[in-house]
Amino acid sequence: MRILENKGLLLKLRNPSKVTTAIPSSRAVGDNKVLVKWGIDEARVLRNLNVKDVPSPILGQYDWPGRYEPFEHQKTTSSFLTLNTKAFCFNEQGTGKTASAIWAADFLLKKGVINKVLVICPLSIMDSAWRADLFTFAMHRSVDIAHGPKDKRRKIISGDSDFVIINYDGVEIVEDHIQMAGFDLIIVDEATHYKNANSKRWKVLSRIVKPDTWVWMMTGTPAAQSPLDAFGLAKMLNPLAVPRSFSSYREMVMQKVTQFKWVPKDNAVNKVHAALQPAIRYSKEQCLDLPEMTYVKREVELTAQQNKYYKAIHTHMLTMAAGEQVTAQNAAVVMNKLLQISCGAVYADSGETVEFDIKNRYKVLKEVIDEASQKVLIFVPFKHAIDILSEKLFKDKISNGIIRGDVSVSKRTQLFKEFQDTDSPRVLIIQPQAAAHGVTLTAANTIVWWGPTSSLETYAQANARVHRAGQRHPCTVVQLQGSPVEKRVYKLLDQRIHVHAKIIDLYNEVLEM
Repeated sequence: MRILENKGLLLKLRNPSKVTTAIPSSRAVGDNKVLVKWGIDEARVLRNLNVKDVPSPILGQYDWPGRYEPFEHQKTTSSFLTLNTKAFCFNEQGTGKTASAIWAADFLLKKGVINKVLVICPLSIMDSAWRADLFTFAMHRSVDIAHGPKDKRRKIISGDSDFVIINYDGVEIVEDHIQMAGFDLIIVDEATHYKNANSKRWKVLSRIVKPDTWVWMMTGTPAAQSPLDAFGLAKMLNPLAVPRSFSSYREMVMQKVTQFKWVPKDNAVNKVHAALQPAIRYSKEQCLDLPEMTYVKREVELTAQQNKYYKAIHTHMLTMAAGEQVTAQNAAVVMNKLLQISCGAVYADSGETVEFDIKNRYKVLKEVIDEASQKVLIFVPFKHAIDILSEKLFKDKISNGIIRGDVSVSKRTQLFKEFQDTDSPRVLIIQPQAAAHGVTLTAANTIVWWGPTSSLETYAQANARVHRAGQRHPCTVVQLQGSPVEKRVYKLLDQRIHVHAKIIDLYNEVLEM
């Protein structure tokens, strides 16, 4: 195959007539050679005819706007997306898949293949990630965020912006207007939010997606918890690859070992891979020359007060185990309370918050901050512990900002920008699920886990906030651990084992400690 002046493809085929028949504008030029216009439609037809290695014209007909040159894996990803109306992008966190999608969409807009793009993403990153990246990589395009009162959302949806950004649950509010607005391309970021095909969110999106709608679903962690997580994604974009019902799909990828327990079949990975197609996947190791990332464990002795309450909960666990069958739900509640004690605050059944002395843990944290060469992220799983920690840091004249679920989108965006671009704050204290996706925080090269999260996906995503394109310094992830349950949860996370799947085993292990 030869590319002629970035306009045509010269192919040598055993059966050139299959091309000239499928693409009337092509022509045979002798010796089993065919000359084909190098366009999106032609490239897609050639792919469907199983012509190998057909490149997208984006590779020769696009100027790749933005502040920096794309990496080769980003060009390849953009090329893949432009050739597939329905596609999955599973590039790992920190590889720049947002930029790849923006470039691909911009190219399709430029060529007149599409006219309007809808981006569906978490509320927390509508402005700080997507609008910011569109400004960086496609400044010439008009962008608006559909958020706020219903009438405002409707007006924006019905407007003439090239890109409209909306959060997951906002789609339902203006579903009818989206249907009429003429969006040719829908980009779904962090697509695992659509893993449940019975959810209202999934059903709304399925009504919007038409056979001719371009849809790209993106996540760095497909099927993060279980092979079952792939069902909703596959049913949305590749429904013929999975059974119609969830129960039939479960029978396909899982096997029942007890009345309530299912485990993946030996061929589950292959089944999931086949269902989630067409797809592209790059890991950071494959495509980025990133600085080293080191994981460090720092022992933190529990205070006398923490030990007292920890032992009380442990005694309660022994009583539970002796008197009744421990369910996964009960085990999770008790494990959570043990983790809360270690972090400095427990939410009592009465609704009150019991605070603990955290001087030992704070002393170690302060040492880590003092030793850090750049800024620091502190991930704190529990809301009340965040307030306690922030106050202590301010008393020590360490500037800090707080990102958690109740912080507004505009405030988050402001804090992220200040953290990245200015001297203050030096530290961001973050509830993991509030900033685990889509945000670049490479001004920091040290992450401290004040206490472990129970979600492997959140853990990986959160660590990727610093270890991504643009990071120039070696990175360190510090795990503060004092209690036996903390040590075991960190071990599961480091082994890439889902904590939820092992919750009963974890409960029993803690009983014996």
